[in-house]
Amino acid sequence: MSEHREAIALLYEGGEQAPTVTAKGEGELAERIIELAMDHEVPIYENADLASMLTRMELGDQIPEALYRTIAEIIAFAWHLQGKMPAGFVPPDEES
Repeated sequence: MSEHREAIALLYEGGEQAPTVTAKGEGELAERIIELAMDHEVPIYENADLASMLTRMELGDQIPEALYRTIAEIIAFAWHLQGKMPAGFVPPDEES
């Protein structure tokens, strides 16, 4: 049995808009999306259940409100890996 692979790319530019689906694919297209992400040092999060939900969305769709917290945690972790922080964020160990 071959492994069925799905990939979804989300874009989040901050502000009032939710993250948007910018690419999605299965099989070879999924592999290409993952390869491009790696080439551009875009963090990759693997979760088959979440990918399955997001592949039902159309390109350009914003993620549904029910997924805000899940996606926010993934984005926060990706930012942390890249050494980024939201504007005005003060880490707990630096608070006075």
